[in-house]
Amino acid sequence: MTAFDPELAEALDGLPPGPPLSAESLAGVRRMLADSNLSCAEAIGDRDLVWEDRTVPGTGVVVTVVKPRQVGPGAPGFYNIHGGGMVMDDRFADLPRMVALVEEFGFVAVTVDYRLAPEHPHPAPLEDCYAGLTWMAANAAELGFDPAKLIVGGGSAGGGLSAGIALLARDRGGPTLAGQLLLCPMIDSGNDSASTVEFAERGVWGQAANAFGWQSLLDGQTSPYAAPATAPDLTGLPPAFIEVGAAEIFRDEDVDYARRLWAAGVPTELHVWAGAYHGFDRFAPDSEVTRAALATRASWLRRIIGRA
Repeated sequence: MTAFDPELAEALDGLPPGPPLSAESLAGVRRMLADSNLSCAEAIGDRDLVWEDRTVPGTGVVVTVVKPRQVGPGAPGFYNIHGGGMVMDDRFADLPRMVALVEEFGFVAVTVDYRLAPEHPHPAPLEDCYAGLTWMAANAAELGFDPAKLIVGGGSAGGGLSAGIALLARDRGGPTLAGQLLLCPMIDSGNDSASTVEFAERGVWGQAANAFGWQSLLDGQTSPYAAPATAPDLTGLPPAFIEVGAAEIFRDEDVDYARRLWAAGVPTELHVWAGAYHGFDRFAPDSEVTRAALATRASWLRRIIGRA
């Protein structure tokens, strides 16, 4: 049985137990997450950054823009999609990670609120994310970034939705993306891989919670945009960075997706972190594994935006 990294295991042992994810517990879990997320002011602190909320015309989709007070010439853009198993959390969930990227790389960053399942099953979450992406790209000049340096990314469900809108942008002739940053992406509704069985009840996101998320999203539907691992054609997609823990349920589906991207001719980096469980960088931010992972992501981002 695959073991957790000792530093990560210690952090996991310190987490308070939460209720099993279900239709009955979902409202309470959502409130708990909303209460724990930082506001923009809290996440930015004394950094020389600014933020504002915007609404995508005609859609009701709300996004938050975070950028340097003085945006540099040729600044890159980052479009962030939060995780939460397709059923929970909000656009503020990734603020610490996003603010760090804005400060380090000078990104003009946008984080999107999308409708959640089960109240809003597929295609609502995907279409909201795509609407926010197209708005960001169309308003690049106003926002102050180079649309040729637009990267989409997110973790878990956010990684799956990022992969989905990369497919959608390709097929609809939508915004051209410079890259897709897929962190432990949730991409296969099958929920039955060897790693899913191995870590069904270990770590922070197990097989039962995953089944609830997929059932809530798909409600009997099938779609390669909702579950990108089922997409028959991966050609023509932007360069991909895929990161996953070796000790989590998404390991095998993410490794397989990387293999298929390579076979389709898509420049792809795959990083599988030994002993790492789902969301390890959030739960053990000071661990050696997290430091290595953050440095590796930064290296890829520098190369994608041409600042190596």
